[in-house]
Amino acid sequence: MTIAARRPTKVVRVGKVLIGGENPVVVQSMTDTDTADVAATVAQASALAEAGSELVRITVNHEAAAKAVPEIARRLGGVPLVGDFHFIGHRLLRGFPECAKALAKFRINPGNVGRGARRDENFRAFIEIARDLGKPVRIGVNAGSLDPEVLARKMDANARRKDPLSAEEVENEALVESAIESAEAAQALGLPADRIVLSCKVSRLPQMVAVYRTLSRKTDLPLHLGLTEAGMGIKGEVATAAALSILLAEGIGDTIRASLTPEVKGDRTREVRLCEELLQALGLRSFRPSVTSCPGCGRTTSTLFRELAERIQAHLERSRAEWKARYPGAETLKVAVMGCVVNGPGESRAADIGISLPGSGEEPKAPVYVDGKRRALLEGEDIAEAFMALVEEYVRGRWGPK
Repeated sequence: MTIAARRPTKVVRVGKVLIGGENPVVVQSMTDTDTADVAATVAQASALAEAGSELVRITVNHEAAAKAVPEIARRLGGVPLVGDFHFIGHRLLRGFPECAKALAKFRINPGNVGRGARRDENFRAFIEIARDLGKPVRIGVNAGSLDPEVLARKMDANARRKDPLSAEEVENEALVESAIESAEAAQALGLPADRIVLSCKVSRLPQMVAVYRTLSRKTDLPLHLGLTEAGMGIKGEVATAAALSILLAEGIGDTIRASLTPEVKGDRTREVRLCEELLQALGLRSFRPSVTSCPGCGRTTSTLFRELAERIQAHLERSRAEWKARYPGAETLKVAVMGCVVNGPGESRAADIGISLPGSGEEPKAPVYVDGKRRALLEGEDIAEAFMALVEEYVRGRWGPK
């Protein structure tokens, strides 16, 4: 599979984070706490940032939330916060200037700021505040809150066509048109193009892909990708990974989020991990060492290789923060833990460091390969400890101080 070169776009600065151009695809997330609850919001935003989220979006939907934003930002230090505004964002930004100053970026959905002249007035107020404060804005158009006037206009025009499009195709046109028109309106109000990010989010994979393909051909503004309301569990993860992978492989997308529904009391940071693993699988970024391990079969009657794979994965995750500081580059480490002689030696040689554990009926010895060459032969009760020691030695030798 060939990954296409990223489409050329403007570069938007959000705090210290750069979106677009040749910069790495940025990982985003969003809290689900009541923003007025400062302690809860800080705790969750901090967890998301520590997990790797480079931008954290928070809901600003009422006065208490707006009042809380400056303190949240202060406690979080340098975590760039994105304010998610709907319906009354213009009033909240005007009424709580410290909230506006504390946020690194604003998010507005033009379909949720009123109708007709009122919509234009509210949109103008919102954009002018962002312009005057030098804040970037993500203009988000969602299928669930698309401006009905835009959609109605497109539907009327479609009805007069000799060969009318399907309702979904018309909606796609309306989504793209709304995003482009809103971006042009923002620029006409003085917001520079290098402070605008666009998104067109829907919940169906084929529709999302079609919309973003069209949008990417019509603008050079950076695009935020997301399959909105992706769902819960494996369904949401698979749908998100499939949708984002198609577009990213085509060079479309500058920042991403996985809009997963977490289980009750589930781990909100899972959406961050999914984005990181997706970018790493595509070869677009490296976040943590990777472990290649086989699925097991009738030849691997012992669970030793699975237990070792789990221990190595956990060890690498625990070591990630320390290695990031002490061994820059170690996030690209590739480890193989294989369970029998069929693919074990080959996969182990292909990794930076790999071990081929004995399968059923094989001699109870495990060769270790380093940079494609056999380095050691492990056996006995402490194979796991011995292999992890070799991994640590490899990391120090390759990425440690010379």
